[in-house]
Amino acid sequence: MIKTVFVTSTEPNSGKSIVSLGLIDMLLGKAQKIGYYKPIISGNALNKPDDHIQTVLKYFDLPVSYEDAYAFTRSDAMHHMEGEGRGEMIDTIIRKYKQLESQYDFTVIEGSDYEGEGTAFEFEINVAIAKNLGAPAIIVIPGENKTTAQIVNTAFTVVRNFEAREIQVLALIVNKVDNAQVKDVSELLKEQLPKDITINIVPAEKGLHAPTMQEILDQVQGKLLFGQERLNNQVDNFITGAMQVPNFLNYIKENVLIITPGDRGDIIIAALQANLSTSYPQVAGIVLTGGAEPEEPINRLIKGLQTVVPIIAVKTGTFQTTTTIGAIRSRITPGNKLKIRLAIDTFNKYVDVKTLDERIITFKAGSGITPRMFQYMITNWAKSERKHIVLPEGNDERILKAAARLAAQDIVELTLLGNADDITANIKRIGLELDLNKIHIINPATSERYNDYVETLYELRKNKNVNLEMARDLMTDVSYFGTMMVYKGHADGMVSGAVHTTQHTIRPALQFVKTRPGISVVSSVFFMCLPDRVSVFGDCAVNPNPTAEQLAEIAISSAESSQRFGIEPRVAMLSYSSGTSGEGEDVEKVRRATELVKAKRPDLKVEGPIQYDAAVDPVVGNSKLPGSEVAGQASVLIFPDLNTGNNTYKAVQRETGALAIGPMLQGLNKPVNDLSRGCTVDDIFNTVIITAIQGQASLPTLP
Repeated sequence: MIKTVFVTSTEPNSGKSIVSLGLIDMLLGKAQKIGYYKPIISGNALNKPDDHIQTVLKYFDLPVSYEDAYAFTRSDAMHHMEGEGRGEMIDTIIRKYKQLESQYDFTVIEGSDYEGEGTAFEFEINVAIAKNLGAPAIIVIPGENKTTAQIVNTAFTVVRNFEAREIQVLALIVNKVDNAQVKDVSELLKEQLPKDITINIVPAEKGLHAPTMQEILDQVQGKLLFGQERLNNQVDNFITGAMQVPNFLNYIKENVLIITPGDRGDIIIAALQANLSTSYPQVAGIVLTGGAEPEEPINRLIKGLQTVVPIIAVKTGTFQTTTTIGAIRSRITPGNKLKIRLAIDTFNKYVDVKTLDERIITFKAGSGITPRMFQYMITNWAKSERKHIVLPEGNDERILKAAARLAAQDIVELTLLGNADDITANIKRIGLELDLNKIHIINPATSERYNDYVETLYELRKNKNVNLEMARDLMTDVSYFGTMMVYKGHADGMVSGAVHTTQHTIRPALQFVKTRPGISVVSSVFFMCLPDRVSVFGDCAVNPNPTAEQLAEIAISSAESSQRFGIEPRVAMLSYSSGTSGEGEDVEKVRRATELVKAKRPDLKVEGPIQYDAAVDPVVGNSKLPGSEVAGQASVLIFPDLNTGNNTYKAVQRETGALAIGPMLQGLNKPVNDLSRGCTVDDIFNTVIITAIQGQASLPTLP
């Protein structure tokens, strides 16, 4: 069973609040703890709280605070989208959702309201939210003032757009449909949409869409003269009282609002009397225009009545007031329990609750993971068991900036290698806010551990013709000193290479940290954070031209790394041909490596040889290797040599804007990772995090 669902629309005034209320009411009968989350709200967080959040939390008495139930106001979200803050916004939305997810059995997420200017951005941000939270969608579209063809075309287009972005659609609810269209709309949608999407048609319900007198009072910003206790009166229609009383009385309908100039005492008295009469329909209220209020004798008469409908005075003229009232869209508010109950009853009456409940219980979420969710997960994994990471290149500006971020978030314990005075001076020069009490700075040449490390290196390498003098010289090298810290258990991992070459960084690790039992080759992987998924690329940094046996070992190590970081391994052994179509030495090496992987790890899903497009594109994959468990959906891509792997990861990174986290070395007894000399602060930050995770005994259980 899934733990969340995303209720969303693509238009304003869709009535999705009805679906949210009904869904929560349904779920409260199945689970004890239900959460509610609306990432982007329309109102001002402080001065004008979101009515719908307050309605949901108050009516169902959910133990979610208002502040926890949203992440951004609409204006804040637009500001982030216009600048470079989209990623930061998604990170915050994920973090706040995860806090709710950990506390509740099920969380209903509601999309934005599509109100005001800039609605074009809302579809993309709602899709991004659903994608990053791994939530299947219940799509709500309005059928109001649309032909049957328009409704069906809109529904088909919306569902197709969600599925094209790999958002799984749980149900489609078409709301506010004219009764005469219900049957045709239902039949046509069931014919054209996938059978696994639950389709429900909700006819227009006047009681839900008609405003109350309270809403009219708020919108016209008038003065309430009488009828405080009846502000929940529903307004189904309105008339202008500008004619003589006998003609006026003929136009009164059920739940009518009467708009008339404030000096028309005859209309006021006639309306109030009609409301009391059993011969006339109920009057919802009266709005007096033009800034005039009833004269004293009229007021005295009204005060003496037992039942008085709301009477509101406004300064605007009759025409402007009528226009304003005609544009009012009703909302379900916290104080209107009758309308809330009607919304829930409407949901239960027209939505196939039993089928929807079964779909939620049996629904299988996709196995993909978005880049932002991946980064959120690895950051929290690193925090869950804080590790000590040494950064040998302590004077590099990028290293210092990454260290400042890591220290500020308290993700790892850090040691920088280098001269303390030089490092401190660089921190001041850059203007970093780095609390030196939160990090360690060690100068290898003057460290109290220097002599011990020299002796240890000598003992480990004396059979390789390393004497004490050579050991002393080597131990002043930051790469050797940092690696020895890891070897001796004084640090849990090392990250270097921003300044030094790959060989300079990993040589000490190969000499005395060495490989794990059963591993003969050290290799590397990159976590490629593409726009809609995270893939594992290996080996793109270490082995120039691996043999078939080495390639098989790289594939198995990469699959294990993928599994460890929460990505289901589906391994593609890449070549320039797919299946049995190609011949030649290079293809045969990949074919042999694939056979070795299958023999050593029959539990792994592996395909090879296979071309890159067939590995990642479902259409191409199905045409070239039909029935394959890997083709078109590979998550681990193994390149045949370093030339291919290194150039491909850089091409993908540069051309798609993908974030490449790594390289992460695999196969060593303890984690030592190498950076590119062209690395960014983000690269260092992320590599430290994955190094810390490698140093953990085990990962937390995945959700």
